[in-house]
Amino acid sequence: MSDTSAPTPAPEPSPRRREDLPPAARRALEEAEARRAAEEKERRPEEVNGRGGAEPTRFGDWEKNGIISDF
Repeated sequence: MSDTSAPTPAPEPSPRRREDLPPAARRALEEAEARRAAEEKERRPEEVNGRGGAEPTRFGDWEKNGIISDF
């Protein structure tokens, strides 16, 4: 009772086009794109004399060589 044939993969759904979506869904997508564009503009400024990497306050690493900078 061993079946050596590989199982057939499920067919991939065809991607939905925006024109096929209901008006409410299209509006939601447009609003999400506008929010993402606004977030790009609101990026945090560069830190001066700070550490590289993740935000230092999250890890209690607030100072560099005993000097707290950019706070």
